[in-house]
Amino acid sequence: MPRLGAHLGMANLLVKRDDLTGLAFGGNKARKLELLCADAIEQGCDTLVTGGGVQSNHARMTAAAASRLGLDCHLMLGGPHREPKTANLLLHHLFGATLHFTTDLELEAGADGYYALEHAIAGLTERLALAGARPYPIPIGGASTLGAVAYALAADELASQLPDAGLALVDTIVVADGSGGTHAGLLAGLPETTTVVGVDVGTRPDLDTAVASLSDAAATARRRPAPTGNVIVDHDHFGDGYGAMTAAGLEALRLTARLEGIALDPVYSAKAMAALMTRVRDGRIDTASTVVFWHTGGAVALFSTRYADALSKL
Repeated sequence: MPRLGAHLGMANLLVKRDDLTGLAFGGNKARKLELLCADAIEQGCDTLVTGGGVQSNHARMTAAAASRLGLDCHLMLGGPHREPKTANLLLHHLFGATLHFTTDLELEAGADGYYALEHAIAGLTERLALAGARPYPIPIGGASTLGAVAYALAADELASQLPDAGLALVDTIVVADGSGGTHAGLLAGLPETTTVVGVDVGTRPDLDTAVASLSDAAATARRRPAPTGNVIVDHDHFGDGYGAMTAAGLEALRLTARLEGIALDPVYSAKAMAALMTRVRDGRIDTASTVVFWHTGGAVALFSTRYADALSKL
């Protein structure tokens, strides 16, 4: 991202475009679902079961993967059933998922909402099994050992691409942290000389612990030593909570769009970019270092009516 890098005074700012992974408008969940769906098929399952917020990117991509593979999909969505359906909610429906709404279990509720929604996913899985289906439950965000391993493999992919960019290593990676699986996998796959900064978007209350645990599990699954450095999670940029826009996030979204023609989303990637900018400006990221912004996708949220007014004023 040379123009944005120049605006920030950075020598080498790059972007990893997981918003272009292809499945259902792209996003980081495509990597996780590749492994999770393979496991579901190997186990003889016929139904994917997962959940998230009403506008969940993970839910949208799980529904699309199920359609692609000829599986049923049930989504437990934490929030009210909204009409008209827009953005991700419209796509959940378009891809043929069966939608279940739990108006009292919104992720905006913090810890209680997160764990209650996971419990609701487990309950839905049990009911489907009793009805004769062969369900495969996937945790929120695909944050399981297999999901994390997908990002350890993505770290290998990044390493293979560095020579083409004339680089030997990356000093810092900045990525949005929802459920923590992407961050954990990168830690398990990268050398300890690369710092991974996960930017908390307000989804998971035990994020630091979750990242460390998933990273260790992913490293064990790959039969390699687990990283021993501290887990770095930025808790300063989620604002009023999950799904809430921030002024810094809107600035980051606008600058990235105007300077690079790259769309961020207000829930995840804009907050991650805002944290990157803050860390450059206060000196925590050296402007002479090599930094990769890992774009996790999510731009479908730009078309939600929830954000229309604020985005129209940028």
